Formats: sequence, C-alpha cells, structure tokens
Amino acid sequence: MKTSNKFTLARLVLAPVLFFIYFIPEWTHSCSGSVLSVISVCLMIPLLAFAELTDYYDGSYARKHNEVSDFGKMFDPFADVFLHMSMFTCFVFSGYMPVILYVLIFYREFGQNFLRMVAAKRGTAIAARKGGKLKTVFYVVSCFVALAQEGMYRLDLVKYLGKYGEPVMKYALYSGYGFFAVCALLAYISFADYLKNFGSVLKDSI
Repeated sequence: MKTSNKFTLARLVLAPVLFFIYFIPEWTHSCSGSVLSVISVCLMIPLLAFAELTDYYDGSYARKHNEVSDFGKMFDPFADVFLHMSMFTCFVFSGYMPVILYVLIFYREFGQNFLRMVAAKRGTAIAARKGGKLKTVFYVVSCFVALAQEGMYRLDLVKYLGKYGEPVMKYALYSGYGFFAVCALLAYISFADYLKNFGSVLKDSI
C-alpha cells in the first residue's frame, strides 16, 4: 500500500476506536469527573486531531511523491465521511447535533457516494472539489466544537464557572447547532456542484 493511502487508512481505523472510547463512560455508567470520563477526553481530543491531520498528510504526500491515483481520489473522501459520520453519530446521541441535520447530511453523503460509484463504473474518478473541501473543514470544526462541550461535561468543569456555567453551556450548545447547520448547507451546495459537473455520468447511465 502506498504511504499516502496508509495515512487515509488511519482515519478508517481510528473512526471505530474514537466511537468506542466516546461511549465507554456511558456503557460503564461513569459520571462526570470519574477516571474513565477524564481518560476518554484525554484520548479522544489528540486522536481526533491526529485523524484529521492525516487528511492533510495523505494528499500532501501523494502530490509530493507522485502517488496521486484514481483509487486515492475515492479512498480519501470515503475515509473522511466514515470518520465524520461516526463522530456525528456520537454527537446526535449526546444531543449536540440535531437529528434532522444528521439525517440530511447522511442522505447527502450516501447520494455523493452513489454518484462516485456510478462514475467509477464508467471510468471516472471524482476527486474532492473546493466546495467539498470547505464542507469538510466545517465538519472538522463542528466535531471539535461538540467534543469541547462533551469534554467540559466529562471533566466536570462547569461547576467552576458558578452561576455562569449554565449560560455558557447553552451558548456553546446553540453555537454547535449553528456550525452543524452550516455543515448541512455546505454539504448540499457542494453536492449541487458535483451534480452540475458530473451529473452527465448519471444521465448517461439511466
């Protein structure tokens, strides 16, 4: 396997690891401030940061060492979606992401995946476009915004804010909603762009 694809593979491996770590306190009925809750936060933040960094390194390495391939063009966005939908599922469960936005993004990603499969069958590899990359940036930011909220809860930091604790958490929650709303909006704008440029593939296949 090419080195650039190994970076991409790391996201596929880390996605279920992060999912598992996220739910360990829930499965063990650990309260905020407990050892498991603290450990889970200390593990998730650096692991998610590393997973997101691999998205930069795989493309950078592929271009630098001439490893750009049709497989890589499809593998990279697939790994992105695999990681982010795993995290989004965690955040829906915890209430940081509205279910309706999750479902809308879910539909968009499956639609995009279908478009890529049809295009690949006709010999066209659809690489990530600028709109798709911008959408991914907001996916990343939204994940860290939601994870920061969960981190404050698990580390039991809210109590140190005193009377400001509840307002701060509400502000953070609504800010997170805003980020996820932008994610959904950008997801469909970029999907429309893909359809505009590659829709002929679907039309010719019907």
